[in-house]
Amino acid sequence: MPIVPDVAASGGHQDDDRGAAQSSGPLFRDETAPAARPARAAHAAHSPNPAQKPQEPMTGAPQPAPAAPQKKSAGRDLGAAIGVGVGLGAVIVASLFIKKAAFVGVIAVAVVVGLWELTSRLQERKAIKAPLVPLAVGGAAMVVAGYVRGPEGAWVAMALTALAVLVWRMTEPPEGYLKDVTAGVFAAFYVPFLATFVALMLTADDGPWRVFVFLLLTVVSDTGAYAVGWRFGKHKLAPRISPGKTREGLLGAAAFAMAAGALCMHFLIDDGTWWQGVLLGLAVAASATLGDLGESMIKRDLGIKDMGTLLPGHGGIMDRLDSLLPTAPVVWLLLVTFVGSG
Repeated sequence: MPIVPDVAASGGHQDDDRGAAQSSGPLFRDETAPAARPARAAHAAHSPNPAQKPQEPMTGAPQPAPAAPQKKSAGRDLGAAIGVGVGLGAVIVASLFIKKAAFVGVIAVAVVVGLWELTSRLQERKAIKAPLVPLAVGGAAMVVAGYVRGPEGAWVAMALTALAVLVWRMTEPPEGYLKDVTAGVFAAFYVPFLATFVALMLTADDGPWRVFVFLLLTVVSDTGAYAVGWRFGKHKLAPRISPGKTREGLLGAAAFAMAAGALCMHFLIDDGTWWQGVLLGLAVAASATLGDLGESMIKRDLGIKDMGTLLPGHGGIMDRLDSLLPTAPVVWLLLVTFVGSG
């Protein structure tokens, strides 16, 4: 939804002007007498009435009680957010460990919905018409190609998707062609191509556990940043991009993710060691934070608060993928470096 600037309850400049006008009038008025002519009012204002005693300040009047300090607000519906998060987590984990192909389908669906949200907001807010049909078809094909044919298949699918965007847009008038296809190629890279690295993780023998560690560390990083920042955050991290993020929150994200990474690499990943998990957690905290800031930058440019409304308490699909998408290639690369491609 559009970001609406806060407006003071006093009514803004109009009320300020009204208050100034009231303070410039006569100090005392006889409310029971008819309105005096301007000249008479001016004369009365400069000629004090000796029978009329000046009002004395009320010293015994009760003063308004100071406002109670407000408690920090979480800024969202935590009940809905937790419920939706648990439901999504159950679906993801079930598809991940029951059958790999089912999880590839979950990735493809998330990619298509994310592309729909992104292109819809671009058209609504900036009149940019990135063609959704070739993006959706090419994005789903990109994920499948990455799972079946590896990195080479993902790159080929990415190139073909970009070409399809260029050709599809030619069916419409040339006005705005450059900005539309540029946004389309950006969307193809930002959503499906980065998501393809999740499918690449899945191809390893212990692929489900690699994907699980990737998801868990990203969630732990976000949770640590949220919890520590909400409780102890005082120093803004990037106030012009995301005023709610703090340096203390970033430290919390790193600490939580490094601890979780050490445990996950030691117990869940074949041939993994705890120190590799510490490095992995640190990298996840950095990439997840950058991904969150990146989407915040996009939303600020578009003038919206959330990319969608499909997930109560969370926003849209893209609002949940913001930290996952840039983290996927980082985790894939580090796991391949540490323990091989499997």
